[in-house]
Amino acid sequence: MYLDEELAVVLGLPKKVVVIAVVLIGIGIIYVMGVNKRASEGATGGSTGCKVTVTADVLNVRNAPDPNAGIVGKFNQNAETGAEVDVQNGFRKLADNKWAKTDFLRPVAGTNCG
Repeated sequence: MYLDEELAVVLGLPKKVVVIAVVLIGIGIIYVMGVNKRASEGATGGSTGCKVTVTADVLNVRNAPDPNAGIVGKFNQNAETGAEVDVQNGFRKLADNKWAKTDFLRPVAGTNCG
């Protein structure tokens, strides 16, 4: 007897219901793990002591200070990351080859963002 069959017998539920429940729980766990990863995909620079909070729902991190530059990461709303004082063309440098639009970044109080 397989584990799901034993569980179905103990719970008094049909095998299909147990299998579906296990699959949904697994998908939920994978989703939660993915949300945490997406919140930190961008950069963690900040050698200047600057730290910023993301105000957009999802903020693209680009490889240059240009709206058409390639996307190298993303941050979810309220994510915090280190940043540099350097701002060019409306983008703040987060780390080498990692830039984000300043319109969607708020410096964290007490940090040195210039």
